[in-house]
Amino acid sequence: MAKKCGSAGSKVPPAIAPAVHSSVNVTLLLAVVKFDAFEWALEKATELGVGAIVPLAAERSEKAMLVAAAKRAERWKKILLEASQQSRRLSMPVLDGLAKPEIAFDSHKEGLRVMLSERATATPLRRVLQGQRAASAVLAIGPEGGWTDDEFSAASNAGFAEASLGRRILRTETAVVTALASLNFALGDD
Repeated sequence: MAKKCGSAGSKVPPAIAPAVHSSVNVTLLLAVVKFDAFEWALEKATELGVGAIVPLAAERSEKAMLVAAAKRAERWKKILLEASQQSRRLSMPVLDGLAKPEIAFDSHKEGLRVMLSERATATPLRRVLQGQRAASAVLAIGPEGGWTDDEFSAASNAGFAEASLGRRILRTETAVVTALASLNFALGDD
């Protein structure tokens, strides 16, 4: 029930939540996939508080998408801005240029590093996150068809833990939401 204010009986709208800043600095390394799915993932990652997004030219990313990626950068920045405003963020995530996975893995050596994997040997994400108290994290999510052996090796050499979201194989954009929400919960991003 709305609260009445003054003698005219006017209604006071409910309080609007203040703008927010994430307490965990998360970088998302995201393989380029079909643009509608990629753009949806950008939007949701922004709403979930990522600080930076690095589009990856993974070996199994669709080559036509990689060629067109540079032309889409302005559109992607607009999506990030609108999602930032909608989710009442204080700042928009940084959108880096297209990078090769091995270069991106090697340049992110701070904090918790997690690479999602569909391999049966991957540790469940909940176990990887158990007891973690990192102030920063890097999350790598691959393309449809998964990472190649060389990409797994490069991530491992850079200190990334291989983690699974379970037995189901999720679309890239679904994995983004699931993993970021889990990461935020585990690392205490209120």
